[in-house]
Amino acid sequence: MTQTVTAKLRNYRSSAQKIRELVCLLKGRSVEKALDNLVYCQRKGAIMLKKLLESSIANAENNLGLDIDELIVSKVVVDEGATLKRFRARAKGRGTRILKRTCHVMVELKNMEEE
Repeated sequence: MTQTVTAKLRNYRSSAQKIRELVCLLKGRSVEKALDNLVYCQRKGAIMLKKLLESSIANAENNLGLDIDELIVSKVVVDEGATLKRFRARAKGRGTRILKRTCHVMVELKNMEEE
């Protein structure tokens, strides 16, 4: 029997495109290997993904009593969030728009029991 556990992060101040590049480090891997990959990755988003993965592990252990060694990362979803629109002054009295993007991230873990 498989059980799933999720953890969500909303309105993270990074573009979804930058976070999606890191998803390949997690998807389909055991929790231990996924954490190791994120620890040694030198991207800003890797720190956030590591915290989110640790949160979902804690949810699995404390809320459902699952064994950490049997968990794998089954799904990671990165969606675009709200975009903050700002303006910067430019030459000749003009202004240009600056888009400060956010994203929503969801990590889902599965318990793979050997039958």
